[in-house]
Amino acid sequence: MVNCAVSIGQSEDGGFGLAVTLDVEVGGVSQEDAEKVVEAGHKFCPYSKAIQGNVDVTLNTKAV
Repeated sequence: MVNCAVSIGQSEDGGFGLAVTLDVEVGGVSQEDAEKVVEAGHKFCPYSKAIQGNVDVTLNTKAV
């Protein structure tokens, strides 16, 4: 399961910026493996690549 929250707020340069928090639950694996899978997916995802350096992304991973 993946839940996503997008927020907007002031950036350091005085403008506005986006932030994304992804809460990801991965079943059937250890916490360590779940974190590896989610991080690898984030690095591989075309959308993540497109916003890299422009949007703050927080990954919260939980093995269930």
